[in-house]
Amino acid sequence: MVRSVSILGSTGSIGRQTVAVAEHLGIRVSALSANRSTGLLEEQVRRLRPELVAVYDEAAARDFSIAVADTGVRIVSGIGGLIEAAAGSHCDCVVTAVSGAIGLRPTLAAIEQKKRIALANKETLVCAGDIVMKRALESEAEIVPVDSEHSAVFQCMTGRKKDELKRILLTGSGGPFRGMKRSELEDVTPEQAVRHPKWNMGAKISVDSATMMNKGLEFIEAMHLFSVKPADIQVVVHPQSVIHSMVELVDGTVIAQLGVQDMGLPIQLALTWPERCPSMFEELDFFRLRELSFEAPDLVNTPCLALAMEMAVAGGTGPCVMSAANERAVHMFLEHRLGFNRIYDCAAAAVEKLGIIKDPDLDTIIDADSAARRFVEEEFGK
Repeated sequence: MVRSVSILGSTGSIGRQTVAVAEHLGIRVSALSANRSTGLLEEQVRRLRPELVAVYDEAAARDFSIAVADTGVRIVSGIGGLIEAAAGSHCDCVVTAVSGAIGLRPTLAAIEQKKRIALANKETLVCAGDIVMKRALESEAEIVPVDSEHSAVFQCMTGRKKDELKRILLTGSGGPFRGMKRSELEDVTPEQAVRHPKWNMGAKISVDSATMMNKGLEFIEAMHLFSVKPADIQVVVHPQSVIHSMVELVDGTVIAQLGVQDMGLPIQLALTWPERCPSMFEELDFFRLRELSFEAPDLVNTPCLALAMEMAVAGGTGPCVMSAANERAVHMFLEHRLGFNRIYDCAAAAVEKLGIIKDPDLDTIIDADSAARRFVEEEFGK
């Protein structure tokens, strides 16, 4: 079990749950980070007394330094501050719960210092999976997934050799609009889209679940985490969200990981692995389960998932451009500036307009991310 943890994105949904798990386990929280919303961050600082706090926005960091001057906590800002929070000697594990490509450089810095990476930032692997996994292998840094689906696969593969795996069965609930035609979703509001039927998540990931882009991003992540090809992954819609994912082995055996719908469980595992500790979460009650059902994904009416699977095959900067465009589009939708179905249109148009650069280096990836965001704002934000 880790001794101290740095939480990047501590005021978000995953960050808040990580704080709760760390307190339950008695793990020291040595660093925190937020973007510019610092109300909750101040509460966390006063309760947890970390050594370091990174506030990405420089103006907000200056104001925050004044607000917590009596605590003696050191405040840093910008991308350099995030990197220091991730890679400093104050922690042996980094929970990467920031959203977007901003998490990429801090994660790589932590990998260089051989930290355990409790990976909750999708863009790290979606945008630069080849680079990240190569550096992790070279430095022998651990990457333990926090996403419930990837944590499930991680657990199912424990003790198994890679050549025993036939395919990964990546489950998803189907979101709040499962079974609906795309034509029926034209007037969907942000309030409707964030009402996930099973999981309590942040707004952005809830919208991604509604469009099924989230499952597409997880598809790409799984390729990199488990070193498999797109053909080795099957998306399975499982509305009950009890089975968090499965693996099928070459002899036909299927191993599944089941649990309640609480992100605290995979967060805790990422902090305690390979140990198991009593948790504060409810147990799965099998006698309340009425059914476990499964469906094939509807790729016609969830084109975001179809696009992500195409980008998984295309590689290069394709996944990065798609992900960045989608993120910008989702924020515009949440601001009531864009229709629900236009989220896909933004991502697809960005890929078509910007093209795909094969074998990109880190700077090329970051440039592609920025270009995709600008394109969506300029072309669809009018």
